Amino acid sequence: MAIELRQQLKLTQQLIMTPQLQMAIKLLQLSRLELVDTIRQELEENPTLEELQETPDKTKDGDTEETPAPTVEEAREVTIDEKINDDIDWSNYIDEYNAPGKINFEGENREAPQYEAFVSSKESLSDHLLWQLLMLSPTDIEKQVGSLIIGNLNRDGYLQLSVEELSEQSGISIEMVEDVLETMQSFDPVGVCARDLRECLLLQARMLDLNDSLVTDIISDHLKNLENKNFKAICKALKVKQKDVITAVNVIRALEPKPGRQFSEETPHYIIPDIYVYKSEDDFVIVLNDDGMPKLRVNPFYKRAITRQNEVSANAKDYIRDKMRSAAWLIRSIHQRQKTIYKVMESILKFQRDFFEKGVAHLKPMVLRDVAEDISMHESTISRVTTNKYAHTPQGIFELKYFFNSSIKRVHGEDIASASVQAKIKKLIESENPKKPFSDSKMAEMLKADNIDIARRTVAKYREMMGILSSSKRKQF
Repeated sequence: MAIELRQQLKLTQQLIMTPQLQMAIKLLQLSRLELVDTIRQELEENPTLEELQETPDKTKDGDTEETPAPTVEEAREVTIDEKINDDIDWSNYIDEYNAPGKINFEGENREAPQYEAFVSSKESLSDHLLWQLLMLSPTDIEKQVGSLIIGNLNRDGYLQLSVEELSEQSGISIEMVEDVLETMQSFDPVGVCARDLRECLLLQARMLDLNDSLVTDIISDHLKNLENKNFKAICKALKVKQKDVITAVNVIRALEPKPGRQFSEETPHYIIPDIYVYKSEDDFVIVLNDDGMPKLRVNPFYKRAITRQNEVSANAKDYIRDKMRSAAWLIRSIHQRQKTIYKVMESILKFQRDFFEKGVAHLKPMVLRDVAEDISMHESTISRVTTNKYAHTPQGIFELKYFFNSSIKRVHGEDIASASVQAKIKKLIESENPKKPFSDSKMAEMLKADNIDIARRTVAKYREMMGILSSSKRKQF
């Protein structure tokens, strides 16, 4: 069979991503903070786009009227035509501003504090340790080793390199590195510069004068049994009473496993809801949150500029038209985004009305397809809308994704949402006896008695998703 090249015409249809569609999709999946940043950036780059300032001028009758836009004659470039007066006494002027000492000016408030007095920066762990090291007046070699140790600490304050690796990198003897490390392990916070959890806890125990005690014995040799709360094995190995072991464990519990935590540089991110759902009498009201969202418009000056015949060049007109088109697309895309979020929230409210009225236990199973079919949109659009968008409801603040749950079968009746099952498991654990916590099998039986058919491994899966320990580790003595 011969292989040859041929030209062939083929008629096909395909979706072309226009710039308008690309911008709409991009804005749709942005969170509220990302959207504000995008708008601010566009305001800086696009001269035809401006933020509408809501500062109306009040007339004598109490009505408001908009300030008229400046005309071309008013907006022309300002020129300085004034001349400096010749009758200025320059000798007195020079004598005054060259006189020694301070000169007081009217209106100057010397009691006002400096701006820097209001700005505070949190001290980092590295700065705190370096300050303590320099307080000891170290030699150049000690300063080099200490800086290398500080540079290889993680955010929890643990040393990530061995003494041998530090010695190899610095070219300094292992003995010197060990001496500097031992000195720095006595720094504040206690337990810093440790190489593992065991060494960190031992440093803190020694600082409390608990050397050669039951506390240090448990930390040194029985951390695994301590993690599993296998106190009987510890009693048997150390030949002590369980009462003494529990006392020592309470001391260990008070120690800090992450010494660098107090110097964490992570800043909290506060959630600002994109939409509010209020209850008004027997119905719910949906309100979009526009607080802090810039209100945009196309600058009317540029609209008039492109209508002038000879005052603006052709290249300038093309540039202005392009920027105005981009500004119009942005404004239209923002409106479309807000409209879509409202429609999605309206559909969610229709499906999950029992949740808004009664709470998490009444959340129903729902998937993206349900909302997509209800408002005649694609599932991918619903997915973009519900990602990183939050709603303030009578039951609290929830991400829109939260309302979409898989279903769990009941013994009798309709299916229940997985989030409702997780809430029931959490409620069971909160009500258990700390000395006899419920096992996963026991909770599965209790849920089955409550008309929820769920397996033990599913209970364990939901418990781990909520960050709850197993029954053996929840047990308290």
